[in-house]
Amino acid sequence: MSEMRVLSGLSEISADHDGIICDVWGVLHNGREPHLKAAEALRRFRRECGPVVLLSNAPRLVPTLLKHFEIIGVPTDCFDAIVTSGMAARNDLIARGREHGMGRRLKMFHLGPERDRDVFDGLAIDCVAADDAEIILCTGLFDDEHETPEDYEAQATDWQARGLTMLCANPDLVVQRGGQLIYCAGAVAALYERLGGTVVYFGKPHPAVYDVTLDSLRRVSGRTITRPLAIGDAMATDLKGANAMGVEALFIAHGIHAAELGEVTGENLSQLFDKAGVRASAAMRELVW
Repeated sequence: MSEMRVLSGLSEISADHDGIICDVWGVLHNGREPHLKAAEALRRFRRECGPVVLLSNAPRLVPTLLKHFEIIGVPTDCFDAIVTSGMAARNDLIARGREHGMGRRLKMFHLGPERDRDVFDGLAIDCVAADDAEIILCTGLFDDEHETPEDYEAQATDWQARGLTMLCANPDLVVQRGGQLIYCAGAVAALYERLGGTVVYFGKPHPAVYDVTLDSLRRVSGRTITRPLAIGDAMATDLKGANAMGVEALFIAHGIHAAELGEVTGENLSQLFDKAGVRASAAMRELVW
């Protein structure tokens, strides 16, 4: 087992890459405060090496994400474009609406907070109670600071018995909010699958969202990106997705796996990755230049 390389700054490997695919939560902010050194690192990369596209499993659209950036103070000059899982989920809902035909509205139960409604606002969808739904859109838990996925087990058992498909607009299991780990839609979807339910996922680690992101890198740069670097703090999404696409990955250790990892050493990192069945080219405690 070879030990993981631990970098002191992105500048050590920046010349090896011509574009960046960067996670948002856990890298660029923690949900409440911006990581300004990370923003500066991305800004330097844009200036000296190539484009940066943010790839987020946020179950919402880009304008809503940008509004959150403004509220918490994330600079908007450190990236060229944003791709979200919420965008992919909305496109799927549009396609499902077309399948229903003119005058036929899809009856959908939305499991998640009100702030995520932009995913389906304006579409031919009636947001109904679960008992009347034809499909479920999961963008998270209703009260993610106090509930757990198990709080939905009885309801999910009923949904599975009725054969309802769940659309998961955020495959993340947990995310940082301040110093707390918060359950995401992916944790509810995982429970639903364990109960035998059918889930359609949008976002990392699934290949379709990387195809969109790589195309976005090409469009903003005007050229094909041949040596992209994926940056993220989640093994099950950021690293697994990058590995599946054959994209080199940089792991940010002081994210959702910080407590599990302990001291950031090459040996600890290698053991953690071997256990999870993922790999990264290098790691950093936090993203800095």
